[in-house]
Amino acid sequence: MGGEKKVSQEPSSIVFSNVSFAYDGRETLLHEISFTAPAGKTTAIVGPTGAGKSTILRLILRFYQESGGTITLSGDEIQSLDITSIRENMALVSQHVYLFDGTIQENLCYGRVDASPEEMREAARAAEADEFIMALPNGYDTQIGERGQKLSGGQRQRLALARAILKQTPVLFLDEATSAVDNETEAAIQRSLERIAQDRTVLVIAHRLSTIRNAHHIVVLDQGSVVEFGTHEELLQKNGLYTRLWEVQTGEQSQ
Repeated sequence: MGGEKKVSQEPSSIVFSNVSFAYDGRETLLHEISFTAPAGKTTAIVGPTGAGKSTILRLILRFYQESGGTITLSGDEIQSLDITSIRENMALVSQHVYLFDGTIQENLCYGRVDASPEEMREAARAAEADEFIMALPNGYDTQIGERGQKLSGGQRQRLALARAILKQTPVLFLDEATSAVDNETEAAIQRSLERIAQDRTVLVIAHRLSTIRNAHHIVVLDQGSVVEFGTHEELLQKNGLYTRLWEVQTGEQSQ
């Protein structure tokens, strides 16, 4: 399933070329999908529930292997790359944040134990987490409890993003990372992504279209196939599935 070649330390373009996937030989979940997530840009994957969005991440992270087609990272076929190297060079922020009973500093540095205090704070500032952390009585030495229960959901999500930024990987994934947060946290995460995207390749899986309207590229999936591709404004002009989803979620009629 994996090779021996190491992943490039530079932002990596991710290219799917006619990729299909069927889980254990059952019904095909992805049907010859093709798209490019350019290096140094934010690409969003959207579509109805069951469209195959999260399957794409699992293929890139090598939890699944494609049934057909090819996936490349910076021109290298993913099957030629070492699985450990792939995962070490990617960071994931998901809807479900994994924090352990310890201090904020211990949680932030979990993915990069050699990080300096200034690097840690810089990552927290990029994720707009430093301000609330410093407002706590013990700052970065604050104990957050099991699963971070002493923090709000929005604070936990910002810590997860800061941890991913601190890891300094060339690829960053967000899998429904803003689906259950308040509007303030959602806006903070969007601002953070705009700041950090130029230094890495960002792939966002999203249900709430308001969270990805500023993405450089949006791939629209439906029933395992790519049905549309473009920017937010371009997709609204097409008056297709993306437009219908946008109107349902926002109540706005496209012009």
